[in-house]
Amino acid sequence: MKKEFTLFYLTLFAFLFIVACNNTKQAESREDYKTDNNNWSIMIADAAMQRYDSLIHYLDNPKPKWSYDIAMLGLAIDKLGSFDEKYSQYMRDYIDYFINEDGDINTYSMAKYRLDDINPGKNLIVLYKRTGEEKYLKAIETLVKQLQGQPRTHSGGFWHKKIYPWQMWLDGIYMASPFMAQYAKEFNHPLWFDTVVQQITLIHEKTLDPETGLLYHAWDESKQQKWANPVTGCSPNFWGRAMGWYMMALVDVLDYLPASHPGHDSIVNILQQTADALMKVRDDSSGLWYQVLDMGNRDGNYLEVSASAMFTYAFAKGANKGYLPDRYHKIAVDSFNSIINHYVYTDKDNLPSITHICAAAGLGGNPYRDGSYEYYINERRQNNDPKGVAPFIMAAIELGY
Repeated sequence: MKKEFTLFYLTLFAFLFIVACNNTKQAESREDYKTDNNNWSIMIADAAMQRYDSLIHYLDNPKPKWSYDIAMLGLAIDKLGSFDEKYSQYMRDYIDYFINEDGDINTYSMAKYRLDDINPGKNLIVLYKRTGEEKYLKAIETLVKQLQGQPRTHSGGFWHKKIYPWQMWLDGIYMASPFMAQYAKEFNHPLWFDTVVQQITLIHEKTLDPETGLLYHAWDESKQQKWANPVTGCSPNFWGRAMGWYMMALVDVLDYLPASHPGHDSIVNILQQTADALMKVRDDSSGLWYQVLDMGNRDGNYLEVSASAMFTYAFAKGANKGYLPDRYHKIAVDSFNSIINHYVYTDKDNLPSITHICAAAGLGGNPYRDGSYEYYINERRQNNDPKGVAPFIMAAIELGY
């Protein structure tokens, strides 16, 4: 009996030891799973492709249009094409839906002069360089023609859209400046570099809050908008994603702007100063950023994933390229892992989803958007919105995840 009793406990101990070892191994595997090279970039890209056979149908959009954010997601996924050509084909299929054989862009209207419509031009450059097909070149030249005629403020800044006269928005810097810089380099039109530097430095000058180093969402040269400060013309708050667009624009422009250009160092300095300012409003516990950047303790504010992913991408790339100190790479790693730990979950379809993404925010229009704190925190949130998914993938690639 004593022998059987001893054997029972020895067996039980062995069983518990094996379970404990397996649990430890699973925990280690889980940690490895998070940091395996390219795992997260590929996993999130695959989830998008499994849910939607084409980007045309992303988020079940009933009216596909030439869209800056879907094109950005396509370009992010395209960066994985070296692993499998299907990723590049997924992006190309989206662009080819809009570009006919004559190079016309369906659903696009130059007369509206929307800077948002310029951003997909980067996809066109990639496809033209890859295939040599003339339809892409013709579409590129259409967008260049828009920029040549884009209405400007008296100080030379592009209007964000024709319907928003005399206004520069931080968003618009990302929408147009990386395209201009890439076009300038790839097609040997260096004068566009001067325009790029002018747009970036002008909006920085006009929207900078010298006390915090943060940038207001927009600037109205006429000071006529209800949201505009009567003295400065700036909108009233620091919206996270607006600064996210701007930070991504800076690191992407530097891919093409020659180091010898007289504006190069000023762009690097702006990147460094703005990164330092963003660190002062980073949430200590999560390592992420709020929808309204400087009001983390105010009721209703929330940690917003698209802005956080954009800053993570900009910090990682800036550090990788040597524009930012090495410590920003570690900051990017910590922020990326925080997004995974808090805002990536397994959805009902057993695929990963990303949550806490502001669907859209702007200024003016009808109904009127006043740029108040209450406005920003009450805008709708959208799981898997491309404005969060794309920079997440881009950040993952920069970090080797």
